[in-house]
Amino acid sequence: MKKVLLLVAVLLAGLMMVAGCARDKEPAEAAIKAAEAAIGAAKAEAAKYVPDQVKGVEDALKAAKDAFEKKEYTQALNAAKDLPAKVKEIAAAAAAKKAELTKAWEEMAAGLPKMVEAIKSRVDMLSKSKKLPANLDKAKFEGAKAGLAEITQAWTDADNAFKGGNLSEAIAKGNAVKAKATEIMGALGMQPPPAAKG
Repeated sequence: MKKVLLLVAVLLAGLMMVAGCARDKEPAEAAIKAAEAAIGAAKAEAAKYVPDQVKGVEDALKAAKDAFEKKEYTQALNAAKDLPAKVKEIAAAAAAKKAELTKAWEEMAAGLPKMVEAIKSRVDMLSKSKKLPANLDKAKFEGAKAGLAEITQAWTDADNAFKGGNLSEAIAKGNAVKAKATEIMGALGMQPPPAAKG
């Protein structure tokens, strides 16, 4: 008799679990759809600034879908239900990162063109001069002239990257211009502005 009761208890527990899982099917489906919609809306912008976090929620969504396919509805629901809130956090992190990069770009854009202009002015002046200063030989001067053309183009590329919405790329290119401009200024015996020394 005890064995029969135990068997009935196990069967009832199993049926309740199946019923519970089946009951979670619609909520799981709705949670997955809500997560997909949230990720779809935020992904393009967030992927530019916080790609690792975007990958994390995409992986979690995939896990929820996989569980749903296996009819593990409770697991699917648990995996998907918090994703829209996480996506909101990611969108906020992306907005903060964008603001930070925009500020860095604005500071760069305020100073770098002046550095490039100062180098151009010095190169133009030295080109007209009959004799180069004692600390500057012809090879160094030619290198500085070539470098000027290089940084002028690189700054245009950085500016285009910024206008195209690729802030990280614009900052990276701008930093390369800054480093090269500082090097050219040193070769020409010029004093780089304090902001450029860092």
